[in-house]
Amino acid sequence: MPSAAETITAAITAAGGAISFEQYMGLALYGEGGFYQDGGKAGRRGDFITSPEVGPLFAAVVARYLDNCWNELGCPDSFDVVEVGAGPGTLARGIFDAQPKCLLAMKYIAVEISESQRAMHPDFVESVESFPDRSIQGVVLANELLDNLPFRLFVFDGAWKEAFVSVGDDSKFVEVLRHVDEVPEFLPKSVPLGSRAPIQTAATRWICDVSQKVSRGRVLIFDYCSQSTSEIAVTPWREWLRTYKEHERGVHYLLDPGSQDITTQVMIDQLSNTLSGLSVYSQAEWLQIWGIGELVAEGDRYWEEHKSAPDVAALKMRSRANESLALTALDGLGGFSVLELHR
Repeated sequence: MPSAAETITAAITAAGGAISFEQYMGLALYGEGGFYQDGGKAGRRGDFITSPEVGPLFAAVVARYLDNCWNELGCPDSFDVVEVGAGPGTLARGIFDAQPKCLLAMKYIAVEISESQRAMHPDFVESVESFPDRSIQGVVLANELLDNLPFRLFVFDGAWKEAFVSVGDDSKFVEVLRHVDEVPEFLPKSVPLGSRAPIQTAATRWICDVSQKVSRGRVLIFDYCSQSTSEIAVTPWREWLRTYKEHERGVHYLLDPGSQDITTQVMIDQLSNTLSGLSVYSQAEWLQIWGIGELVAEGDRYWEEHKSAPDVAALKMRSRANESLALTALDGLGGFSVLELHR
């Protein structure tokens, strides 16, 4: 299999000398030799930790949410839960371990583009590469998915220009700026020279397409977000356009494609402009609404009753307090956003 760099170079040659940053990012992450095709993943032995990897408490709260949605729909005999960007299946395992009341009606579909990660999915889920081509009655889940969808990158160079990627004289990838006929409406009129901002057409298209497939139910998204594109445009770009590898910040996004994750803040204004009725919470707030405090209290009681001869269940219950702190810390995972859409 060719490396990501070879795949990108071939695409640049085929395009006549340059490809958009959006295409570059897509190939670096999902093309042949790309990061997610070549073993990049979440988890303590992976490249980054997301909420499900902190421990089972996050999934237990999501399970309570799913039960509520199932009840709202009248407890149907068939209840879809579609997790997009399911990774190795950590959230799915946690939800099943929590034993929600809707479990017998639940049809869990784990959507994951990476073949290597699909190979790790548990047997009790339907593991697929792409979103089902049918109507969904239930809940669509996406945990830290939108930040990884390729986006157009704009740079202010006296006027807003779009960033493209080419190959330099030393065979390294370089950025070139091109004029655009129409500047996206989300970009502010006046910003300092060198300002950058993402235009997330793929993320907007994804949430629109998914919402149209949900006949009854909800779309629930967890991610790190920013309220406005204008805010990001005056923020140092390394704070919102990031790379990760083995739990550390990576190198520049044009270096070593395929070896590191490329990620960005999700622009709430761009999503809200397309979809009406999008509710936004902090993760800390959402977890409190759906009973994380009750689950921690339950864990404390169970531990007190079994600490003299603790079993595996008691140790899991004891860990809930520490997991809760990690999941609700406003300077960490608790500061992430939860986006919810009712259908």
